[in-house]
Amino acid sequence: MKKSDFSKRILISITGYKNCHWQNKIEEINKRGISRVALFLERFTKTQREGIYKALLESEIKDIPLVHIRNDMKRDELEFLVKNFGSRYLTIHESSFNVMEKWRGFFKWLYLEMNTDDFVSRKVDVSRIGGFCVDLAHFKVEATKWTKEFAYIFERRAVSRYFACNHLSGYSFERNTDLHFAKKLKDFDYLKTLPEFLFGEIIAIEVDNSIKEQLKFKRYLSNLLNKRFNT
Repeated sequence: MKKSDFSKRILISITGYKNCHWQNKIEEINKRGISRVALFLERFTKTQREGIYKALLESEIKDIPLVHIRNDMKRDELEFLVKNFGSRYLTIHESSFNVMEKWRGFFKWLYLEMNTDDFVSRKVDVSRIGGFCVDLAHFKVEATKWTKEFAYIFERRAVSRYFACNHLSGYSFERNTDLHFAKKLKDFDYLKTLPEFLFGEIIAIEVDNSIKEQLKFKRYLSNLLNKRFNT
């Protein structure tokens, strides 16, 4: 069955941990007139996030389907993102199940990114939320080691609604690790080895590279995945 065009499913992203990281990316996004992106807030503090939110309202960005949130975020931050940018894929970590009650009402929009430490807490229950945000490089690491995270995901592969979105970073075959700064296009060739059920409708590039470099990666990734799944 022909799948939708991956160039529409793959999003470039605002990433980083310093103010200059998000500032440079938003500046580049504005210059290019890009209106649809993903947002990774995991490494930004509350004060930094306040600056990001203000800049987003003044930017060319209108649609942020996927946001990687962090455990110290309050309900009003989620409400802001949903109201102003239509965010419907709010991705979390396993530890987020410890603080999730404050986000009640948003559970159906929460999507779980698994760790790579070969441990799954009893508190983790993907049936309580929207599903998985499978980090594709993490899954490659997990599958190679046959970890408990790999088993938790793979055992649920028949539940198609769980597999709604993804994080997409590079991967090193030599070191069996994910890469959050990609140096070459071949850092993404591991995607050829992954099963089709993992790929969701929203796929957010998760690297700290510039927007210019992310756009180059997106073209390569779109061609790679369209060739694999749509021909």
